[in-house]
Amino acid sequence: MTVVRHEPVVEAMPWAAARALAARSAGRLEPARVPLQEALGRRLTAPLAALVPVPGVDVAAMDGYAVAGRGPWLVVGGVLAGGAPYGEALRAGEAVEIATGAPAPAGAEAVLPYEHTVAAPPPGHGGAGHEPVTWVDGAVEAGRHIRRRGEDIAEDAVVLGAGAMVTPAVLGLAASLGHDTLLVRPRIRVTVLVTGDEVVHAGLPAPGRVRDAIGPFLPGLVEWAGGRVAGETRLPDGPGPLRAALADGAPGTGAGEVAVVCGASSKGPADHLRGVLARLGAELLVDGVAVRPGHPQMLARLPGGGLVVGLPGNPFAALAAALTLLAPLVREAAGTAAGRETSALAGPVRVHPRDTRLVPVRRSGRGAVPVGHDRPGSLWGAALADALAVVPPGWSGEQIELIELPLGG
Repeated sequence: MTVVRHEPVVEAMPWAAARALAARSAGRLEPARVPLQEALGRRLTAPLAALVPVPGVDVAAMDGYAVAGRGPWLVVGGVLAGGAPYGEALRAGEAVEIATGAPAPAGAEAVLPYEHTVAAPPPGHGGAGHEPVTWVDGAVEAGRHIRRRGEDIAEDAVVLGAGAMVTPAVLGLAASLGHDTLLVRPRIRVTVLVTGDEVVHAGLPAPGRVRDAIGPFLPGLVEWAGGRVAGETRLPDGPGPLRAALADGAPGTGAGEVAVVCGASSKGPADHLRGVLARLGAELLVDGVAVRPGHPQMLARLPGGGLVVGLPGNPFAALAAALTLLAPLVREAAGTAAGRETSALAGPVRVHPRDTRLVPVRRSGRGAVPVGHDRPGSLWGAALADALAVVPPGWSGEQIELIELPLGG
């Protein structure tokens, strides 16, 4: 008699619990000091302080004449932005022609803008003749149009706290304060492993083959979540190549790194990830999630500290799994946790009795409208959508959570 042994049934983890566990698994990585151009979109891990005052010296805020005392004023020199400052202190009745941003001379009490300036003859002069005009006059307000040293930001002033997001404006601010680098939360390194003898990566697939639709969307998703894809490797089916790619020392296997395996996470004859992880001594954290699509997804920790995320081979299922396990852990490491959004659901959906369903939707004034085309093997619905609606088991009409899609879909 033939004895058939069945593997024990492992209950899939609830979707929300799997997502939370993925975020906790990331751990806190050491801060990284990076050049300004690499800090965009990351969070500061230390307060941002001014290394120099702004402005650094007293400067003109208008084109015109820096003046001292009461007019009319004798024009005794000129100063351009970026040029050498006027070498002497102004005396009462003197003026220096000055450009916006140029250092104001010592003794300057205000700047008389060109548009408020009138030519004036020398005191006691009748104005006859054709001598060059070297005297100016006009109405001026004491202190007007001179920005004093440190007036905007004092030296050593803290302008942003730790945790602030580095935006384009923050980059400009940091540069103006003398910074060339910033201390920020690191971008977790992600290595992508695309498995499958049937997968082709260019051109039209022959009968029985499929184009890789997962590898192309992962770099954008990882970048959007706050990480970076450090490399992609294409692997044939079989445990040997996969085991070599996940062995200690391979890219994506060290602490603070993630290896994403596309395909091989289910329990078919070509799905070797589970067995490979067991032989490598990995700790299996998630083995299946009660979500559709994307049920056969995995999360494990390798002995070297790296994390492995297993995605299903169907493209939409892989996207759903990536938003369940990969995006939360990358976001947590980068400190870029997504905000929580809820909405009414304005359209019919299929409700599963046990599993969460992730449904492509577009936001509208009526609520989230399902766009359809949501089979596991197609990204059509996700391409039309700007969010995924999280429809819980047995949903009966209450507000649902929306998961933002990268770049609006």
